[in-house]
Amino acid sequence: MTTVFLITATVLTALIAGLFYAYSCSVVLGLGKLSDSEYLRAMQSINREILNPVFFVSFIGAAILLPVTAFLFRGQQPAFIFLMLASVAYLIGVFGVTVAGNVPLNDLLGKFDIAGSSAEAVKQMRETFENRWNFLNNIRTVFSVISIVLAVCACIWNKEI
Repeated sequence: MTTVFLITATVLTALIAGLFYAYSCSVVLGLGKLSDSEYLRAMQSINREILNPVFFVSFIGAAILLPVTAFLFRGQQPAFIFLMLASVAYLIGVFGVTVAGNVPLNDLLGKFDIAGSSAEAVKQMRETFENRWNFLNNIRTVFSVISIVLAVCACIWNKEI
């Protein structure tokens, strides 16, 4: 049963790492080419659509299963150590950054009325949002990749796989 938890936690972590990596190396670059109002509309749409069951299962599932799996592997070194480190990296650098950084920015943008705002207000909102959001997304990308590398190391050192 511990092996099923380990594989599931690893796959969910990999899915999230892939999502943030794809954003960092392609999506934000493409969005960056849009005009201010196009950019803000696109981000508002993306921020609404990402809130779906598939995303939540992966994002919250990894946050739950990494520490649960670490607990299941207590006493089994070095897999336990790798899973604990993966859990800390994910909970702080991915989940924590998202909840404390990206979500408040998304909420701010979601309340912004693009159509009813002046060109200067739209430009200001983009300046407030874009660089900070991208910076935080890059942090999530790095920490999610660290988490998946550590989870894969736990898989390698697990004697049951």
